[in-house]
Amino acid sequence: MILKLEQGKTMAVLTPKIAAKSGLRATRCYSETNFRRQLQDCGIHLHKAEALFYFTEAEKEKLLETDLASNLRRLTEQDHELFAQFESSSLEQDLDDAFVELDHWAVFGSLEQNRLVSAASMYPWMGKANLADIGVLTLAPFRGQGHGRSVVRSIAQYACQQGAQPQFRCRLDQQESIALAQAAGLTLFGTWEVISPDSNEWELE
Repeated sequence: MILKLEQGKTMAVLTPKIAAKSGLRATRCYSETNFRRQLQDCGIHLHKAEALFYFTEAEKEKLLETDLASNLRRLTEQDHELFAQFESSSLEQDLDDAFVELDHWAVFGSLEQNRLVSAASMYPWMGKANLADIGVLTLAPFRGQGHGRSVVRSIAQYACQQGAQPQFRCRLDQQESIALAQAAGLTLFGTWEVISPDSNEWELE
């Protein structure tokens, strides 16, 4: 994977197998262009970059001092029917992109007249218990009304209370998601690229 920090620094990590196959050596210094070229030359392809957002310490302090609005609450398995109705009102592509699930570690929703109109869920990212990845989805007719911002901040507040660092990811071409992250008080950490399934079979073993 390749991580390019907002401050300009670029870092990469390779498995020993990929390093050996690509001819990349830890003892050598590579430009980013040459590094990427060597990966491509041996059949390693990367997914399109995603933007990584996080809450600064100052913003987390604000989160912890914020009172939740009355239309926001944590969702549980007892909200199965409510959540099922929410899913049935969503486009399949939106559900796939958002990856919001009722059985995730934490789920928060925004309701209007007892109808779930926006939901955010989070789960430990890459197996790290202290890093929680946020997914969010708002029904199309209710977008642009602050529901997404509210559920992101409410679930992030919960994560901070549990000692976890919330983070938000989206593709660089998802302008609405980027705008949501910024509106919710998140700060861009950098861009992140991982290996693609289109790579040669041995890279995925």
